[in-house]
Amino acid sequence: MVNLTEKERLLLEDQKQHEEMCIKKYNNYANQAQDSQLKQIFLANAQQEQQHLNTINQMLNGQVPNMTQQQNQGQNPKSIQNNQQNQQAGLNSKNDADLCIDMLSTEKYVSNTYDTAIFEFADTNMRQALNHIQKEEQEHGESIFKYMESKGMYNPQ
Repeated sequence: MVNLTEKERLLLEDQKQHEEMCIKKYNNYANQAQDSQLKQIFLANAQQEQQHLNTINQMLNGQVPNMTQQQNQGQNPKSIQNNQQNQQAGLNSKNDADLCIDMLSTEKYVSNTYDTAIFEFADTNMRQALNHIQKEEQEHGESIFKYMESKGMYNPQ
């Protein structure tokens, strides 16, 4: 059992709100996405965001999460392979691109807020739990980036 400082509690409350928003957005966007591959990425990320929320709630209760148990759950979606022939034209592709851009921006923001929180926690195990979540947030961004790149929606040049 860890006694949280007021600052740690406030940071966790912020992260809780971020995770709840990510879950809502990913599930909502999975319903809006035209491409089945993108739907699967969004649904897989939503499941992992739910695990993040569960971890944050544990931490808010003063419990140190067992990260070894969670590392085997909800694996990140398989690496997206380049497949230009599946590229959709017109409005559907534009809508999917807009969804991706929004989620990529969201993941960048959320990852950054975890970075700040990590530096504010005194307990090493709590820091490691937050670091683990941040790494998965970065993996979500990577899955979206790779999808966008494979569909010609993102050119990092």
